[in-house]
Amino acid sequence: MSKLDRARLEALAAELLEKQFARVPKLRELHRGEWIDRDYYVRHITETVLRIRLNNEVDSYALYKVGSQDDNLAAKLARYLAEEFGHENMFTKDLRKFGLTVDELDATPVFPSTAKLMGYLRLEADRSGPAPTTIWDWFVEWYSDRYNPVITAKAEQEFGKEYVHGTRAHLAFDEDHDHDELMFRTVSRAVEKFSTPEQAEVYLTVFIDLIGDYFSELYESTVGAREAVPAGV
Repeated sequence: MSKLDRARLEALAAELLEKQFARVPKLRELHRGEWIDRDYYVRHITETVLRIRLNNEVDSYALYKVGSQDDNLAAKLARYLAEEFGHENMFTKDLRKFGLTVDELDATPVFPSTAKLMGYLRLEADRSGPAPTTIWDWFVEWYSDRYNPVITAKAEQEFGKEYVHGTRAHLAFDEDHDHDELMFRTVSRAVEKFSTPEQAEVYLTVFIDLIGDYFSELYESTVGAREAVPAGV
């Protein structure tokens, strides 16, 4: 069985993201550190917290689907889960600084794209075991290493250092624990045991399309909604 090619997967992720940069308003500028908006950023961090909560549930289910079929893979995924649980609280501290209460956070519904992504991961875990979830987790870590420091630096520049303490703490934790590397080892084993490199690319394409949909919803619900209000209203 052919093994997962990391360089190929990373090149595909970059190529697919480039398509989203071309179609979603301000997405390229956000990821280059050239643009940010307060409402947009606060809603983005809010969704990050909500998605982490759901993601931990999906990861737990993927670990359950491994069962006793591969103890090595189960150990890797369990380690990642153990290190990720509770990380949403780092971002929650930043949201409180922006004035968003925990009650307001908990009352915020996730975007449809997030619900679709998490539902898709759950369904695919039933059909294909842990491979889809580990591919998603690897992409999250790869994306975070590549883009979140840029976005966070721009947020710090625009809003102040005290507004990104939690976000910076999360970035530092991931770097110290080398989560990108951990998740590639995990996804490699999951794909080898439960899937194929070709199917991994299919999953990655679906995930990044949904991420593009998320950023489109994010823009329209904040900047777009604000710009749609007639002047003087």
